[in-house]
Amino acid sequence: MFKKILIANRGEIALRIIRTCKEMGIPTVAVYSTADREALHVRFADEAVCIGNAPASQSYLNIPNIIAAAELTNTDAIHPGYGFLAENSKFAKICQDHQIRFIGPTADMINAMGDKATARMTMKKAGVPAIPGSEGLVQSTDDAKKIAKTIKYPVMLKATAGGGGKGMRIVFKEEEIEPAWEAARMEASSAFGNGDLYLEKFIEEPRHIEIQVAGDQKSRACHLSERDCSIQRRHQKLIEETPSPFMTERLREKMGKAAIRAARAIRYEGVGTVEFLVDKERNFYFMEMNTRIQVEHPITEEVIDYDLIKEQIKIHAGIPISGKNYYPKLHAIECRINAEDPFNSFRPSAGLITSFHIPGGHGIRVDTHAYAGYRIPPYYDSLIAKLISVAQTRQEAIAKMERALNEFIIEGIKTTIPLHQKIMKNKDFIEGNYTTKFIETYFK
Repeated sequence: MFKKILIANRGEIALRIIRTCKEMGIPTVAVYSTADREALHVRFADEAVCIGNAPASQSYLNIPNIIAAAELTNTDAIHPGYGFLAENSKFAKICQDHQIRFIGPTADMINAMGDKATARMTMKKAGVPAIPGSEGLVQSTDDAKKIAKTIKYPVMLKATAGGGGKGMRIVFKEEEIEPAWEAARMEASSAFGNGDLYLEKFIEEPRHIEIQVAGDQKSRACHLSERDCSIQRRHQKLIEETPSPFMTERLREKMGKAAIRAARAIRYEGVGTVEFLVDKERNFYFMEMNTRIQVEHPITEEVIDYDLIKEQIKIHAGIPISGKNYYPKLHAIECRINAEDPFNSFRPSAGLITSFHIPGGHGIRVDTHAYAGYRIPPYYDSLIAKLISVAQTRQEAIAKMERALNEFIIEGIKTTIPLHQKIMKNKDFIEGNYTTKFIETYFK
């Protein structure tokens, strides 16, 4: 087992990792920017090292400073959490070169799944259903038009290095191809430094369902069932739940087997997620693989009683997995509480939290790094808390969530709590009748 783990992240995920490490008896090192000097992950880690100024480029994305902090503290492993450097193949390789264990995928795995065009081809070879589209990158608008004519409109142009909805354009007819091409390339180049695009059939009003997987160093893999992530805004998830109200036992078995094939195709090592789009006829298509821990991992933990961070650490320490597939015994819902004004175009709301009261009671979990007197910095992701409810049934989980949202008090900033309260009362959400178009349909 590792002697000491450095957490190359911040916020609730850094605190989440520290807690599991403490339970495993592993000392921790927090790294922090000047803006996070008073953050809880800094207070609760065994050691803390400042790695730069507030902007992420000067701190949480500053690879030389993070490696220096690891060497200064005699760390033998680095956990990247999610975001920042979690899927950065260069960082993974540098850790390896410095004989520091990267608690995440290898550089080869990141490259295999990080480039979405390559990932599509890899999955098709592995027999994982993929959305009809281009074989690899599209080289020109003429090629895009030919492919679109074959698979029929609407189609979607997507950045191969994309994420978070950037570098994506839906095209409904041929004359829209060229302007969409230019806009997607420009956005992708600006966001990722890579303007390459591929094209695929646009699945209208799908469900976004992902399968949690784990793989070990002996090439064994298992799945830990699904999460429904369809409640999202501009491809950013807002609410997740497991099991999916759209799922059937037959579909779960088929998607679980496909996810395991995906993990084995790249000899995946660690805890990751295979993401699918599912149409109204319950046909499912590979979308991407996230080779890291997910924001929404707590709901899986709650329904199968399984510490995913602990399992992740054990896998990278060389401890094999059981190889057993896991299925939900309960129902769990997660609401992402962001420092944003949901009724003002989700405008970020950085500032001082003047009052902070966390809900409690049976079946309620809150993962957060915020507290009364904490100042939300404007430099990072707006997520400040994850509110999770868990119960015997979906109806009970919704009732618990509604009660907990009413108890959750955050003053001094705007948050997404009022939006979540409205969603919990929405008839279609209550009935499980929703797709990725839910937010734009009901909450424009």
